[in-house]
Amino acid sequence: MIKFLLILLLISSLSAEEMIIGKEIIKPGIDVTFEAAPKDTIHPKGMHLKENVTDIHIEMLANWSYENPYDFPVGGFVAYLNVHALIESSQGESLEIELTPHINLVDSLHYAQNIKLPGKIDDKYKITFTIKADHDANLGIHEDWHSKVGPYVSQNTFVYSDLTFKVIANTLRR
Repeated sequence: MIKFLLILLLISSLSAEEMIIGKEIIKPGIDVTFEAAPKDTIHPKGMHLKENVTDIHIEMLANWSYENPYDFPVGGFVAYLNVHALIESSQGESLEIELTPHINLVDSLHYAQNIKLPGKIDDKYKITFTIKADHDANLGIHEDWHSKVGPYVSQNTFVYSDLTFKVIANTLRR
């Protein structure tokens, strides 16, 4: 029985945990969480990097916070954002990606991308995330928002250094 519990504990520690890279709040009251998650198969196939050539699944959750001044549903997904990440290895290799809308049963709607790290999985990394309004989207901004808030979302940049992805790259989602 003890061996069974130890095996179960080991299996659960190797499945689907996400690594929090950072948490921020941006105007006008949006909680942003950056994560590295285990690689996954993303549909439709052919539009996303295949799971077997992916190291990690990089994500950004964007939800209305308790601090939003407009009584928007707390935890509701914030759509129409343009999210880019510049991933730089300690060896000087880099990769720039766009995080696109995804949905799963754990995070609901979020922005994400499967990636092959630009260096080795045991290198240290720096990631620069840039968030701004998606000006190519057909988002109509009503006068009340325009006069009280201004732009939908101003550009925000966040930099995280000395990141290691070896554990998450070796974690299985299922």
